[in-house]
Amino acid sequence: MTSTMFTIGFTKKSAEEFFRLLQDARVRKLIDIRENRVGQLAGFAKYPDLAFFLDRVAGIAYDYQPILAPSPEIRDAYRRTRDWTQYEKSFLELMKQRRVLEAVDPSLFEGKVALLCSEAEADNCHRRLVAEMLVQHWSSQGHAIEVKHLQSPKRRPHKK
Repeated sequence: MTSTMFTIGFTKKSAEEFFRLLQDARVRKLIDIRENRVGQLAGFAKYPDLAFFLDRVAGIAYDYQPILAPSPEIRDAYRRTRDWTQYEKSFLELMKQRRVLEAVDPSLFEGKVALLCSEAEADNCHRRLVAEMLVQHWSSQGHAIEVKHLQSPKRRPHKK
């Protein structure tokens, strides 16, 4: 398998910016790895609207893989403590308990695929952890996979 796995978050992005990032990267499929894909704060990224927009605006397929989402308990603990090290440890343990590496079909990730979550940046987001975990596993099996995080260009402050 040869693949480019992108990651993207929808917060702090307009719909135009979100879809342009995906189109410019030539993403063919978006895999939603959020636990709650219908939250009221999701805006244009709320399901089923997102699947419709991806198809109609960008010709991108939509898939949902909740097995790759954090549990509410892990998310709540992080919100309380802001301890990213503990979040990462708990999340990776959850992935091991769910036997994700055996459960997830690698063929879902062929070509140019993007993992979706809400966080604007990948640094402290589970989508980065998922991408790294899958790439490490599949690379050890001889697959060529590259990870790229789609982010908005840094904005410069306006001069008065």
